[in-house]
Amino acid sequence: MKENEQRLLDAIADMKEDEALALAKAMLDGGENPLRVLELCRNAMETVGKRFQDGEYFLPELILAGEMLENIGLMAKPLIQKGGAAAAKKHGRVLIGTVHGDLHDIGKNIVTFMLDINGYEVKDIGIDVPVERFLEEIRAFQPSVVGLSGFLTLAFESMKETIEAIARAGMRDKMKIMIGGGQVDETVCKYTGADAFGNNAMAAVTLCRGWIEA
Repeated sequence: MKENEQRLLDAIADMKEDEALALAKAMLDGGENPLRVLELCRNAMETVGKRFQDGEYFLPELILAGEMLENIGLMAKPLIQKGGAAAAKKHGRVLIGTVHGDLHDIGKNIVTFMLDINGYEVKDIGIDVPVERFLEEIRAFQPSVVGLSGFLTLAFESMKETIEAIARAGMRDKMKIMIGGGQVDETVCKYTGADAFGNNAMAAVTLCRGWIEA
């Protein structure tokens, strides 16, 4: 890894906001691939998430990390679009939100951003989203894919509850459901009744591409 890449990783993980934004801007201005810069951000966020799990960081640090990511994303997005990564025509609709009982939005924000720049119409309904809100938004937005996000293990039960409610409402066969979060794996996917899970934002883009454009 290049020295400036390691410095960006460390600056984000260590909550050095001014340094992180300045480094990201310098890298982007210097011609660094914006997708690579976002990948470094994602890697740094994994460190932040681990420190949160270990009790070293708390909610304020998560919020600050999310703000850093958002600001770097705003710098990177025009460069990605300029490079032709974004399509003018939207491929399909994706509804995404963090399930009830969970306040984490870093991973969700990255997925939303990557889907957006890859040409999907994304509606992000935020964090701690109750089951009824998901049902209301699905009826109104009519998405092809629903993404359920959760970082904590307690989110698995909320994901299961949400998917079961979608089925009871008679809407399950009208969409694909993907889940994602820190500890999500194949076992959790089967338990919740989701169609698939993703370990990172590009996995979510690949899933949507396969489902919507197949």
